[in-house]
Amino acid sequence: MREFELVTVTGERVRVPDPGRLVHLQFRRFAGCPICNLHLRSVVQRHDEIAAAGIREVVFFHSPADELRDYDLPFAVVADPEKRYYREFGVESGRRALLHPRTWGAILRGSALTLLGKYRPPAARQEGGRLGLPADFLIDPTGRVIAAKHGEHAYDQWPVDELLALARTAVVR
Repeated sequence: MREFELVTVTGERVRVPDPGRLVHLQFRRFAGCPICNLHLRSVVQRHDEIAAAGIREVVFFHSPADELRDYDLPFAVVADPEKRYYREFGVESGRRALLHPRTWGAILRGSALTLLGKYRPPAARQEGGRLGLPADFLIDPTGRVIAAKHGEHAYDQWPVDELLALARTAVVR
């Protein structure tokens, strides 16, 4: 994998790969996505554990930076409204994103939490569309992708326990 430097929505510069730790690249859908909010809440709740395992979180959204700046997330958030990195990593969109039965519960839970004011609602119009699929990549300090997952539907991503297990396996190698 080639090296690159990302600029987060807060202006921080992030190198990928990171010479000192693993990098978990998460490709999410759009700012305010109820499904993404559910997943990211689980990552936020266990962020200290993830960092202690030697993993740096970097999360991409195909939303503009101004829609992402107000989110209080403890990790790097990168706006990619042109989907440059989505294309580079082969992250797709498709009708199956929302049609799979495993997404329905997440849509209902995430939407209910949004209506209750726990999450910010998404913008009415999504430049990158609403049919994005998630993806996860775990990259070692040399730039080797040691694990990858391209979601089959909108709620198909690594749970934190799976991410930590992959990191343990990477450290053993």
